[in-house]
Amino acid sequence: MSQQVHTSSREAPGLCRRTFLQMAGAMALGAGATLALPRRAPAALRGTKLHHLQWSSFVAPADDEMRRMARDFQKATGVEVTIETINMNDLQARISTAIESGTGPDVVQMFWNWPQLYGPNLVDVDDLAEEISRRDGAYYAQLVDSCKVGGRWKAVPFCFVGNAIVYREDLFQQAGITRFPDTWDAYLEAGRKLKAMGYPIGQAFGHSLGDPPSFAYPLLWSYGGKEVDASGKVVLNSKETLEAVKFCMAFYKEALDEGGLAWDDTSNNRAYFAETISATLNGVSIYFVAKQKFPHLAKVSNHAPNPAGPAGRYHMHLTQEHAIMKYSPNVEAAKEWIRFVMQRDNFTRWMEVQEGYSLGPTPYWENIEMWEKDPKLDPYRRLAQYSRVFGYEGPPNAKAQEVFAKYIIVDMFARAIQSGDAQGAIAWAESELKKVYEA
Repeated sequence: MSQQVHTSSREAPGLCRRTFLQMAGAMALGAGATLALPRRAPAALRGTKLHHLQWSSFVAPADDEMRRMARDFQKATGVEVTIETINMNDLQARISTAIESGTGPDVVQMFWNWPQLYGPNLVDVDDLAEEISRRDGAYYAQLVDSCKVGGRWKAVPFCFVGNAIVYREDLFQQAGITRFPDTWDAYLEAGRKLKAMGYPIGQAFGHSLGDPPSFAYPLLWSYGGKEVDASGKVVLNSKETLEAVKFCMAFYKEALDEGGLAWDDTSNNRAYFAETISATLNGVSIYFVAKQKFPHLAKVSNHAPNPAGPAGRYHMHLTQEHAIMKYSPNVEAAKEWIRFVMQRDNFTRWMEVQEGYSLGPTPYWENIEMWEKDPKLDPYRRLAQYSRVFGYEGPPNAKAQEVFAKYIIVDMFARAIQSGDAQGAIAWAESELKKVYEA
């Protein structure tokens, strides 16, 4: 069922003696201490200007809190940090343009395993990543697999957005369901009843970075399917994959809102607030907004992890990491800025304003006081125990990222839904995978 993921199955973070000696003077001795800032005299940094590019968060107070940190950092160091926020689906185009031109933001927020894709253009940040890990514990495996390229940290793990199922307890109870279904088969049965009541389950299958792949990959894994084996050989065309695809076809027709083929990451949020669906896979952003604008919905909403399939229960969370671009003339200031963001007091405040939407990169953050304030958030607290990264069980390299970026796994399910031909959709996806993995 669940797997322990506090260290990577592929490569565990460690410290060499030289790095340890470099860190020793700045590391706090007590378990609860924070990192010293700044690590060099402010005069050495004063006057530097940093450009930090990141997504526009689905929970707006998170962006406000980053700007608060930027103001405090400038007061402490004299370094001016400009926070630029853009749509998450536009980030990769901006990164590519910056790399081609050799100019642009100093610090870039990345998602998933983008560091695997852009590694040669990123500064090695082993010292900083390992420093934080020594303080807060080993990073979750999905973040290690995303950020570590060829044994080097190419980005500093920042957080992940946990995806769980937000559902209407009142509607489930009206359907005679008193406990959230534990398996996909039971969820399908519940979905049939809910759809017959006029409240289907919502799920996006469009080309969007968050919800569609966060559903498709874990569903595949939960039936035992996978893209490639440990050697990188394409093994998608299997009876396990066929069972996953057949289930999805039935789930779509019998339990889901059938507009989902065109949905992106915002569509299910809007449908939930419009009260046209009974449940959907999402971050805590729906509940966060509901508490502010739709309190009657928040009152009857709750959360649950993904159902389990024959091979177990899995999630694939949206990881976020901070990378420093090689063209930047301000590498040391950029490291100090990332270090400042990851200080426990700063990062705790950043997590708290989001009320569970963004989760910490190590198990240390599972135990902060925030989680005790609202029991409905508890399912998000330890979701990392079910986490895998796309490309499983092969290496999390640029090829796995290319498959992800082309939405091949998402489209496999979507094609099967549209055509009614499960085997044909799998054969298409297998062919597309081979173009990437065997090129």
